[in-house]
Amino acid sequence: MTHTPERLVETLTALLDLEELDTDLYRGARLPGGRGRVFGGQVIGQALQAAQRSVDDKIAHSLHAYFMRAGDAEHPILFRVTRDFDGRSFATRRVMALQGGQPILVLAASFQHQEEGLHHQDAMPDVPPPEALGSEAQVQAEMAGELSDPVRKFLAQPRPIEMRPVAPGDWLRSEPRPPAQHSWFRTVAPLPGDPTLHRAVLAYASDMLLLGTSMMPHSVRLGDPRMQTASLDHALWLHEPFRFDDWLLYTTDSPWAGNGRGFNRGRIFTRDGRLVASVAQEGLIRKRG
Repeated sequence: MTHTPERLVETLTALLDLEELDTDLYRGARLPGGRGRVFGGQVIGQALQAAQRSVDDKIAHSLHAYFMRAGDAEHPILFRVTRDFDGRSFATRRVMALQGGQPILVLAASFQHQEEGLHHQDAMPDVPPPEALGSEAQVQAEMAGELSDPVRKFLAQPRPIEMRPVAPGDWLRSEPRPPAQHSWFRTVAPLPGDPTLHRAVLAYASDMLLLGTSMMPHSVRLGDPRMQTASLDHALWLHEPFRFDDWLLYTTDSPWAGNGRGFNRGRIFTRDGRLVASVAQEGLIRKRG
């Protein structure tokens, strides 16, 4: 099968296009060819789509999710929506993601009517634009000698979302460095115009880069066999409209790690400096015995 950019993005949008089985009950497709553990961002993106299907007149502005079990990438996931609250300004939904009759994730999402209000935001970090940075293929070629075979194979897989890290060596090398990084990302081909899809794709992608940030000061790197890692919870706040097929800057930092856990924060900016989303996640970063 030819992995053109358009086909990769079509696969991603199909993954986030849930099948309605009954009222507030959906089935999320498995990623074609997926093996092992489901990527956490997939479950978050699909769960958000299930919640969005149950709300007609409001826009998702936040979600909070807990991972309970690893999902199996060889099977679809069921999503059951509970309509907890519908008010004039806000609505709240809960979504349970299930596989084999057991919950693997629970997500709560809040929706709001658009309205005007007071406004301020953080300034976007001063970083080079994406055009000034190497593509993923260029970065992989330059660092090929420093990568293990599993990491090299993982990075070589065609993906629907392109990353352009400002300092690509930071998350691939094992030397201690401050727990902060900046990366541009976007889909490799245009997306349809539906804003709910762009929010779901951002939710999917927001699970990238975070957990590795908390390991950067500790002489471990992506795919280190000495570490057991997993996302434990995930929160996302959606502040303003955006398109995920335009470049967005994902800047992450980790203010704390301990007790086998790492806490990570993220901010997502448009090219013109608008802060459109904020992220927080705690994950397992346990040294194997």
